[in-house]
Amino acid sequence: MTGLGRIERYVIGYVLLGVLTWFSVITAVVVLIQFVELTGQVGTRADVGADSILGLTLLRVPSLIQILLPFCFLFGGISAFVGLNRRSELVAMRAAGISAWRFILPSAVAAFVLGVIAVAGINPLAASLNARFEAERARMMEGYLGDQPQDIWLRQGDDTSQIVIHAKARDMRGGAVTLRGVSLFIYEKNERGTPVFRRRLEAGEATLMPGFWRLKDVREATAGDSSIRSDSLSIRSTLDSEAAMERLASPEAVAFWRLPKAIELTEQAGFSAAGYRLRLHQLLATPLLFAAMSILAAAFSLRLARLGGLAGLAGAGVALGFVMFFFNQFAGALAKADILPLFAAAWTPAVVALLAGVTLLCYTEDG
Repeated sequence: MTGLGRIERYVIGYVLLGVLTWFSVITAVVVLIQFVELTGQVGTRADVGADSILGLTLLRVPSLIQILLPFCFLFGGISAFVGLNRRSELVAMRAAGISAWRFILPSAVAAFVLGVIAVAGINPLAASLNARFEAERARMMEGYLGDQPQDIWLRQGDDTSQIVIHAKARDMRGGAVTLRGVSLFIYEKNERGTPVFRRRLEAGEATLMPGFWRLKDVREATAGDSSIRSDSLSIRSTLDSEAAMERLASPEAVAFWRLPKAIELTEQAGFSAAGYRLRLHQLLATPLLFAAMSILAAAFSLRLARLGGLAGLAGAGVALGFVMFFFNQFAGALAKADILPLFAAAWTPAVVALLAGVTLLCYTEDG
């Protein structure tokens, strides 16, 4: 910020303080709600204490905060600019001939930079913690799920073969993936690239090692031949432990830097990677969304306090923020249903919010 003037630094600092304040408030609310929810889900079904549920809550909270971060910039920006307005500091700046764009654009750029940091640095940590959350919750709920199906399906493949893996249980503790009650259906591709079934393997346990699956208590059946039993067997794998856990988790549990590889492996195995592609585009659009929320916050807070209606205008900005949030979620749902293109669903909310903020600012500032 060495190239910025004193006014710009003052406004940016005030806005960032507002963002930090709302970040703290939203985080506290999310922790409380998530703790209560997990207490209802896990605490009544498993013999776990409050400390275990709190640990589970803290693993989950970062991924939820990522979703709500745009509200931090919107609410923080509105509270900061409304405070400056009520103390007539904005009036003094504009009376001195300073355009609103002079202190709004640096705030938007700062929000954009924080968005880049959130995607590149915070998201991988949140994704890792979310993956641990899903594994820990599954471990705590093991044996308490009644008759709910727990079947697990994985698929791996390359240019010559594909393997469909079915298991009845999993263990993902310690960063290793172990499946139990495993069936492997092995296909080989013919000259036309069509998978042709070759053999089936039944194993009591399968552990994913670097480059291969290690099977125990194996029975191998080939079409037209009798089955063969063996104590152990190794099958080549195109998955690593992290990729396998990503397949078993939601796209939100995959780190930003891992998404391109997850897309490649998923499509190589013959699955649709739409969920991963949508998540990648949404993360790429995050910095622009943060900047748009910062501009919207300023646009709804510049009305002179002596003219009245400032509180109503700020309330309208908050309401518009909720509308944009649900619009973002709705667009994502339409993309997952193949109704909207993934690119449009991910980028449209950020672009619409930015255009709305800039349009309102132009109307307010330039008439």
